[in-house]
Amino acid sequence: MAAAVVWRRGAAWLRSCRANRELPGVPRARGCAGSREVVPTCERYAVRRLPFARLADGDVAFFERLMPGRVITGEEEVKPFNVDWLKSVRGCSQLVLKPQTTAEVSQILRYCHERNLAVSPQGGNTGLVGGSVPVFDEIILSTALMNQIISFDKVSGILVCQAGCVLERLSEYLEEQGFIMPLDLGAKGSCHIGGNVATNAGGLRLLRYGSLRGTVLGLQVVLADGSALDCLTSLRKDNTGYDLKQLFIGSEGTLGVITAVSILCPQRPKAVNVAFLGCQSFAKVLETFTTCRAMLGEILSAYEFMDEKCMELVETHLKLSSPVADSPFYVLIETSGSNSTHDEEKLHNFLERAMASGLVTDGTVATDEKKIKVLWSLRERITEALTHEGYVYKYDISLPVGKLYDLVTDMRVRLGQSAKNVVGYGHLGDGNLHLNITAESYSHSLLEAIEPFVYEWTARCSGSISAEHGLGFKKRHFIHYSKPHEAVLLMQQFKAMLDPKGILNPYKTLPSAPDRSTC
Repeated sequence: MAAAVVWRRGAAWLRSCRANRELPGVPRARGCAGSREVVPTCERYAVRRLPFARLADGDVAFFERLMPGRVITGEEEVKPFNVDWLKSVRGCSQLVLKPQTTAEVSQILRYCHERNLAVSPQGGNTGLVGGSVPVFDEIILSTALMNQIISFDKVSGILVCQAGCVLERLSEYLEEQGFIMPLDLGAKGSCHIGGNVATNAGGLRLLRYGSLRGTVLGLQVVLADGSALDCLTSLRKDNTGYDLKQLFIGSEGTLGVITAVSILCPQRPKAVNVAFLGCQSFAKVLETFTTCRAMLGEILSAYEFMDEKCMELVETHLKLSSPVADSPFYVLIETSGSNSTHDEEKLHNFLERAMASGLVTDGTVATDEKKIKVLWSLRERITEALTHEGYVYKYDISLPVGKLYDLVTDMRVRLGQSAKNVVGYGHLGDGNLHLNITAESYSHSLLEAIEPFVYEWTARCSGSISAEHGLGFKKRHFIHYSKPHEAVLLMQQFKAMLDPKGILNPYKTLPSAPDRSTC
């Protein structure tokens, strides 16, 4: 087959926060001065600061002795660490620490535990729910310098590395060895593997290789009191006692700071094909997936969808060009295997069936790496395109596949002209919808129209309010839409046991009592 072949044809808490979101005359916390384009989180959401100690000169002096040259205190230098990349939340931290070893992280947390200083662990700061930046003046513990590959076993395919390794750098290293990372994200050029594990990131390869709960074999974690937990095993099978690493996968830095990861990596496929197709309805998208899964079987590695609004935004703001035009929906299918002739034949047979039956009206296929990257960019850069639209309300939902797009349709009807755009895209192969709503600027009334409606709708369909982004700061009070009270209570007990002072990433992941004050 040629390189490119074209086919033609928590509602109560929310109300209380919003009602009290601005209290005139209340001074900002020390360190809040600076850029005003992002409203401090504590003001916008009316959060009450917990009774942690405040940073003193003696604290900074201790850290400078511990890590000379790796302590950041200047207001302008700290500012980028205080704001998430979406520019939707902003903390007021005055101090960033950059340890290089687990021992240094242990000393930092032991000191902070004794002093009752709150800590905000931060990797690549690519999170979408406000989990990776402070809410008040928490000390930022950056893993940026913990970026060493410890070992790689070519026989087993097991990689051991520090938590601050950037995902794309790991992918490049492994490809030279004939392997790949089991996860791939649009933010791979910035995100850290420790942050990926801490949020249980899903991404574009989950359909083929499963979640990090299956591929992560071991972790090294530092607990709130500075104790180092070394469960950095490289064994595929270990049935001795409780699987403690699962507590920290997806815990968003609230139970411990991940400092190293052991992960199972698949061999690099010898043959990769990508098809980019147009469908006339979401029903056709679903039927195409059913046919695709049946005919491609073991070589199917990704099945992504996006609506026409997504494509308009990518073309308008990023000047990318779609090879398929005028379709209400688009599908990206990737196959990965070891025999190019076999894989291309299976893909060709599927596409002939899809075209003949009217499931697909238009499409293109790429088999060389350059053209494959061009097609993937149409899907991966949607998030970037959305940021050019103004303020973005982002929702990461798991739903039964058949209902995936109904939420987008219902939200458009509900919001009408009050929203600039309502778009839907995501990982259809694992039932993950990315619902994005844009406006010229942040609107309190628009947020009230979206939440808690979006969570109530999801709960009625037995879905999850967070498929892969985590709960972070923005969604913590809505956890009850996806988890029973007893489960949340047990989580809070785990938190109290492992972090009795609550210094690790406070105000994140788990709900607390309604907060009514600003900083």
